[in-house]
Amino acid sequence: MHVVYPAVLAALLFSIGVYGVLARRNTILVLMSVELMLNAVNLNLVAFDVWLRDRLHGGQVLTLFVIVIAAAELGVGLAIVLAVFRNRQTVEIDRLHDLAEPDDPGGEGPATGDAPPSDPPAGGPSPDGPMARPQGAVPARDGAP
Repeated sequence: MHVVYPAVLAALLFSIGVYGVLARRNTILVLMSVELMLNAVNLNLVAFDVWLRDRLHGGQVLTLFVIVIAAAELGVGLAIVLAVFRNRQTVEIDRLHDLAEPDDPGGEGPATGDAPPSDPPAGGPSPDGPMARPQGAVPARDGAP
């Protein structure tokens, strides 16, 4: 068998995977497309290993490593997708814009929240200073620690 047939099939699989990554909006489908791309690479590794008649079968060994890494990547990716779904109730990529960093034209760092800058953050230092007694705390007696 010629090496052209598996190479064309791998190119076709890789192209379908690239299309899936670029065009899909669902995170699960994007992960499946990445796996399709990795399988296309595996097909190329095995085909060229057989074609070159490598005695050490380096392409096949590398394919096993790629499969292991792909399984780990898929496990971590699905865990992240489940965590995002629990918090946002969606796995569509376009609706997850809250995870992006806000635009900062002033260069002062990321925004800290919706509170105006004049209000102190909740649980932060009081207006009396950082060493002021918290509200509702009982003052210490003389001689007591």
